[in-house]
Amino acid sequence: MKSTWSILSLCFFVAVVGCGGGKPETKETKEDRLTVGKVQGEIKVGMPASQVAELLGSPNIVTTDEKRREVWIYDKVSTDRVDTASSSYASIIVLGTSSSESSRSQRQRTLTIIIKYDEEKKVRDFAYNYTQF
Repeated sequence: MKSTWSILSLCFFVAVVGCGGGKPETKETKEDRLTVGKVQGEIKVGMPASQVAELLGSPNIVTTDEKRREVWIYDKVSTDRVDTASSSYASIIVLGTSSSESSRSQRQRTLTIIIKYDEEKKVRDFAYNYTQF
């Protein structure tokens, strides 16, 4: 009787611990949330560079123009790939048939943002290009 309770208790413990698992929540980085909408809605002429960095994260490229003013470039590429497969099998005693199908689709997106700053490190101009194919 005591071993039965021990086994039941162990099974209950394993079930409770097993249900508590799952994917751990991960925080997205600022770069993962970079969208055209964010650029259109939140980046404004006159905004300080520190605020841009807070909103968009670190740029991929930092350079200067002919007047030695900073230019930040964000260049992001993402690829979504979907693989699907299906199969079926039927048999009658010894004879059998099988078939399988698979398909793959892929979508690639690019987002390039160019932010030009003035001498006081405030946004003087910005542009972006978004492609999806």
